[in-house]
Amino acid sequence: MRNATIVAPQPEAVEAGAEVLERGGNAIDAALACAFVQGVVDPQMAGIGGFGSMHVYMPKKGVHEILEFYARAPLKAAPDMWLDKIKHQSRDGFGYVLERNISDIGYLAVCTPGSLMGYETALRDYGTFDWADLIKPAIRLARNGFMIRNHMHWYWAKDQSNDGFANTFDKLCFSETGRKVYFHDDGTLKNVGDLLVNKDMAQTLERIARSGGSDIFYHGELAEQIADDFKANGGLIDREDLARYELSKVEPIWGDYRDNRIATSPPPGSGFPMLELLHIMEQFDVGSLQHGSAEHVRILFEAMKRMTIDKDAHMGDPAYVDVPYEKLLSKEHAKAHAGAIKAGEIASVSRLDRSQRDTTHISVIDKDGNAVAMTHTLGSPSGAITDGLGFMYNGTMSRFNPLPGKPGSIAPGKRRPSSAAPTIVFKGDEPSIVIGAPGGSYIAPAVAQCLMNMIDFDMSVLEAVSAPRIVGVSNTIDICNRIRHSVEDELRAQGYQVARSPQTYAFAAVHAIKIDGGISKGAADPQRDGMAISVV
Repeated sequence: MRNATIVAPQPEAVEAGAEVLERGGNAIDAALACAFVQGVVDPQMAGIGGFGSMHVYMPKKGVHEILEFYARAPLKAAPDMWLDKIKHQSRDGFGYVLERNISDIGYLAVCTPGSLMGYETALRDYGTFDWADLIKPAIRLARNGFMIRNHMHWYWAKDQSNDGFANTFDKLCFSETGRKVYFHDDGTLKNVGDLLVNKDMAQTLERIARSGGSDIFYHGELAEQIADDFKANGGLIDREDLARYELSKVEPIWGDYRDNRIATSPPPGSGFPMLELLHIMEQFDVGSLQHGSAEHVRILFEAMKRMTIDKDAHMGDPAYVDVPYEKLLSKEHAKAHAGAIKAGEIASVSRLDRSQRDTTHISVIDKDGNAVAMTHTLGSPSGAITDGLGFMYNGTMSRFNPLPGKPGSIAPGKRRPSSAAPTIVFKGDEPSIVIGAPGGSYIAPAVAQCLMNMIDFDMSVLEAVSAPRIVGVSNTIDICNRIRHSVEDELRAQGYQVARSPQTYAFAAVHAIKIDGGISKGAADPQRDGMAISVV
């Protein structure tokens, strides 16, 4: 490799990671410095109250694995705990709406966080830098402040009432800390360009840096503060949840697409739906289609619906349920789906009684060829912040199925199905693409489309992440505002429901690196505020 590249949705975080690369750190060191900063400068998307997974490839060490630090349901949770509170499922299938949004906002919404243990484990097993050194940029930004960016403010002000979930605005003002940090003294929400300072978060990160690892969070003084706060506010997380938290390491699952070998995350991650979509689309001559044409959109939509139906039927924590992803990834299964599409059959996605989601991503490759694709998140923010700690907890309980007996149902200590699909593509034995995205149910369709853009349409990495996208995770074709109106009209004439997004760049936010001839080039999805930096 002749250079190193890092890309993520937040400029401050990318800069922190790039500085680590310039100082001789490897891809893992850079990703972790970036991740800590993301928790400060995009605190409703990720942070130490969240969870995620890191796809790690280190050829000289013979390492290729997924570090899973997913959130776990509280040990006091039960499959039928909210059976009498169900209202409906969101149209995109990402979550379930309950009465009074009890699983979406507040302390009952929180699952046991895994991010900090994930960061520590990654540094110990793969990294080279000092723990406190990696956290310094995040501490500085929390204490001194940073400018509120466009996408951050858009997310804060976004009306989510159509889905039935609590608005982020209400979550920001849920806690005393939130009202102090995110609002002016007169009660108005801070605006784009305003300085956001979070001294409580700075102090918490300093405590973590001095402690030398994550033990303070799961067994030490922070664990005590967290447990006491949850008890006082009716939450389910306690000292036992934190002390018994475990992460895992697993091998990636593999697929192939037109002579490209693709490694991605196994269940409960969503690598297999992304691969299944590619396997279906491989049965079509995608490159001969006009990109964004009615026929291109129709085939994509029908393939996405079939992927979604399979995901909804089978996705869950493999420690609790059987997830037959090998069968779903077989070429025979893909050919059967493709045959139905070619025959004009229209698939139907069912939802319980009747978007953009809250995550972030990092893609990195260093000069030694070490690669990281890391997706981490709050699932959605809960609004809950322990007084004096500064960081917001995840709101992941709303993503479990409140009906018992389903693959994604609630169970004590269970990991909820994740939409993340951090992916590395290989041409022969060498990595050629490092890719991933935030965006809930839209991640798998968006990542697959970007891979097709590069492989089938021969786009550059910037063209690929910027090209118009569609998603089909319900019975409506969701199109971005750059799909031509004539295409929309043609699809409607064929009997399809079409929903046009007002966003120019819509549906997940893919951040990717493409490697060609030993030179890496990165691209940040224009939907968000990010950037790519290459280091020679």
